[in-house]
Amino acid sequence: MMKALLHLRKAFGHSMKGLRETFSNEMAFRLELTAAVILVPTALILSVSPIVRIMLIGSVFLVLIVELLNTGIETIVNRISTEQHYLSGRAKDAASAADFVASLNFVFVWGIVSFDLILNK
Repeated sequence: MMKALLHLRKAFGHSMKGLRETFSNEMAFRLELTAAVILVPTALILSVSPIVRIMLIGSVFLVLIVELLNTGIETIVNRISTEQHYLSGRAKDAASAADFVASLNFVFVWGIVSFDLILNK
């Protein structure tokens, strides 16, 4: 049990380091985190069903998660080599596309819910 707790503590420390490093080095993550600080509480006070609230908050966290993965992929590709290579470009482009799709999902979810709230007032 103690070994498991030590492992969890160490993993938590690595996670916090990853968040700090990404926050320090990635403008996009800082902007998305700022939006999250505003939008998550907004989702909690909106007059929507619990499932809609989950969709709103989930779409915010999905953007943050994918941005962290995108940053990780870009970092490891850059670590391997800074010279241009077709496969490196494909990896970075795919990670960027994932980020874009997560952002589209966010806009779609928040847009539909906002439109519905405005229409039903």
